[in-house]
Amino acid sequence: MTKNALVVIDVQNGFDDPRNGPRNNPNCETNVISLLEHWRSTGQPVVLVRHDSKKQGSPLAPGQSGNDLKPGIDGPHDLFVTKTVNSAFYGTPDLDAWLKNEDINAITVCGIMTNFCCETTARMGGNLGYDVTFVLDATHTFDKKDLEGNVIPAEEVARMTAANLHGEFATVRSTADVLAG
Repeated sequence: MTKNALVVIDVQNGFDDPRNGPRNNPNCETNVISLLEHWRSTGQPVVLVRHDSKKQGSPLAPGQSGNDLKPGIDGPHDLFVTKTVNSAFYGTPDLDAWLKNEDINAITVCGIMTNFCCETTARMGGNLGYDVTFVLDATHTFDKKDLEGNVIPAEEVARMTAANLHGEFATVRSTADVLAG
C-alpha cells in the first residue's frame, strides 16, 4: 500500500480575525476534520503544520490564541511542523527529510490559505517529486485586491489556484472524491 501523508496546513484560530475580510468555503474546517478522521482511522500518516508568524501584530504570532490550531484539528499526528514562511517544506522539522525517511511518496494537502501556504506547499511537493493531491474544498482563502485595487472574490482566487495546480503540480480533488478512494 502506498503511504500517503495528509498535510494539514495552518488551520489556526487567527484566520478567524475579521481583518482578513470575506472568505470562501464555510465547509473547509468540516472537510479537513473528515479527512483527518479518515487518515487516522486507516492508519495513514498525518502531518500538522502551524504558522508561527514573525510579523508584528499578526494574529498568528506565537503566544496568543490565534496561533492555536482550531478545535478538532489537534489530536494524533505523526509529525508536527512549525514554519514562518509559506511552504511547509521550509519548516521545522524538515518535512521532506521526514517523508523520505518514512518512505512516503504521496501527500494530500488541505488547510488555510488556499492560494498561499497550501498552494506553495503543493507546488514544492510536486517539484520535489511527490504525488500531490490538493483537496480544494478542504481549503479556504480570502478576497484579494489586484494591482489596481479591484477586489477578486475569494472563490475566484481559489478557482485560479486549482487551475494553476491541476495537472502540473498536483491533482485537484474534492473531499468526497478523496474519501471515496
